[in-house]
Amino acid sequence: MGTITLHAAGPASPDTVWQRYALLDDWPRWAPHIRAVHADGRALVTGLEGSVASVAGIRAAFVVESVDHDRREWTWRVRSGPLRLRLHHGVHTHPKGSATRLTMRGPLPVLAAYAPLARLALGRLVRT
Repeated sequence: MGTITLHAAGPASPDTVWQRYALLDDWPRWAPHIRAVHADGRALVTGLEGSVASVAGIRAAFVVESVDHDRREWTWRVRSGPLRLRLHHGVHTHPKGSATRLTMRGPLPVLAAYAPLARLALGRLVRT
C-alpha cells in the first residue's frame, strides 16, 4: 500500500472547479478516461454509491465517504475487482485562479499506473 499526492493549478475559479467535481455529469468533460458515471444522484453527497465506466470498458464501483462543500473537499472509495483505492480531493484559491489536490491511497503499482491519467484530468479540471 502507498500514497501519492498530485496537484494542478489553473485559471478556473475555485467555485467553477468545485462545481465540476460536484456535478457527476461534468466528470467526463474534464476526465478523459471517464465515459460515464452511474449513480442514484447526480451531485456529490456523502453516502452516494454508484459506478464509473472508463473509456477502456473498465467499471469501478464507488462510495462517497465525505463531502464538505464549504471547504471544497471530498473523499471516495473506488473498487474494481480486487483493487481498492481511496481518493481525497480538494480545491483552493491559487494566484493563478485555483488549485486542486488529489491524494490517492492504495496498491502503489496501481497508483503509479493511474497517476498520469489523474494528472491529465486535474490539469483539465482547473482550465477555464
